[in-house]
Amino acid sequence: MKAFLRLFFRLLYHQFAFAYDVVALAVSFNRWNDWVREVLPFIEGKRILELGHGPGHLQRLLRRDGWLAIGIDESAQMGRLARRNTSGNARLTRGLAQRLPFPNESFDTIVSTFPSEYIFDLRTLAEAWRCLLPGGSLIVLPVAFPKNRYLDWLYKITGERPAESVEVFQKRARKPFEDAGFSTTTRIVELQSSQLIVILAEKGSE
Repeated sequence: MKAFLRLFFRLLYHQFAFAYDVVALAVSFNRWNDWVREVLPFIEGKRILELGHGPGHLQRLLRRDGWLAIGIDESAQMGRLARRNTSGNARLTRGLAQRLPFPNESFDTIVSTFPSEYIFDLRTLAEAWRCLLPGGSLIVLPVAFPKNRYLDWLYKITGERPAESVEVFQKRARKPFEDAGFSTTTRIVELQSSQLIVILAEKGSE
């Protein structure tokens, strides 16, 4: 199953990038963009880097609200899609989160919404640490738990109730960030339709 999901998401981010928004809205019961917007209150400073900008929806919001935002994504297809969705106004580059092409201490905040497993790679976290200013934060929205009775079958398969999944995920998700030296907390954002987990990883002031 894990191998199948990796293949599915790789195709969705590359060859089938044109279908990303349709799939995202379907699996989130039309709440995907609402979920992404929930990271905005956690962002501080002016210089913002988005890891895995995807189709560019967060980039559009960041620029609308006056942040100096840059987005990076490994997928060339996502880059083209994001440029269309932002009317060519976003600052985007192609590259890997494990090898960020930016100088040390370039950003106040680094943010990533629904990234794949690369976000837990210690190379990614080391690069985020390098590129953050002292006192800066890495904000990650890794998962949402919809409150929907039609998802009962999923929890039956996993053998976990939603509340247990949230608690277990919080503990497991913090560890890579803490191992990388970040002071890490998690927040649960309660929405009418879902619970979001937001990881707040702060680089200490020097």
